[in-house]
Amino acid sequence: MSNENKTIYDFELNLIYDFFSTMQRQGPGSPEVTLKALGFIDNLTGESRIADLGCGTGGQTMVLAEHAPGHITGLDIFPGFIEILNRKARQASLQDKVKGIVGSMDALPFREEELDLIWSEGAIYNIGFERGLREWRKYLKPGGYIAVSESSWFTDERPAEINDFWVDAYPEMDTLPNQVAKIYKAGYLPVATFILPENCWTEHYFVPKHAAQEVFLAKYAGNKAAEEFSAYQAAEEKLYDKYKEFYGYVFFIAKKTEPFPGKAE
Repeated sequence: MSNENKTIYDFELNLIYDFFSTMQRQGPGSPEVTLKALGFIDNLTGESRIADLGCGTGGQTMVLAEHAPGHITGLDIFPGFIEILNRKARQASLQDKVKGIVGSMDALPFREEELDLIWSEGAIYNIGFERGLREWRKYLKPGGYIAVSESSWFTDERPAEINDFWVDAYPEMDTLPNQVAKIYKAGYLPVATFILPENCWTEHYFVPKHAAQEVFLAKYAGNKAAEEFSAYQAAEEKLYDKYKEFYGYVFFIAKKTEPFPGKAE
């Protein structure tokens, strides 16, 4: 069995959903990091409208709901994830403040300049970093914020093994200075940038993923596609452990400006 030339997009959506549905988060992150990023947002009130795009099962959405004023809409393409988020909201008696809806990042159901804050942890890659920045901008009010975490290179050069893995998995991955330049070019003023600490990968992502993997493999025993998907996830963890000094997730917080500070395409 070889996953040498596979990316996550090569696997069936139902396998991706089943694997990650039991996890609090579907990517690296932590409640502490969500709150740190939220601390750079200064324009929120009880009337604010917030959208968490690619919210998954709502790990970070619920942190926002508990600490940010305003109303939060969590959006994800997987109906099962949205059911889980809405159940969490009801259990926390926050159903009047946070609501999950099924939708796609490339066809957002919001009006232009409706949102005060767009949030997306580890999910903007689904549409592409530059494309997401450009297309989502119109939904923000003047002075509105965007806060996204995105995989980024820490160095200009890196070993071929990890470089080739990410070129196949996500060719748009770029270095931090280039990411900040893209934010500026897309019509935002960069406000803050920080690297997610290692425990966002280990304690909050890989450890829960081990438990999810056991449940997943038991459910799909003998299913070659499921075994390949599980092996792909394990390979990603090994590569991170080996090459974590070369890449990781970075939080970018930026503010919509008028007119553009740079030339947006």
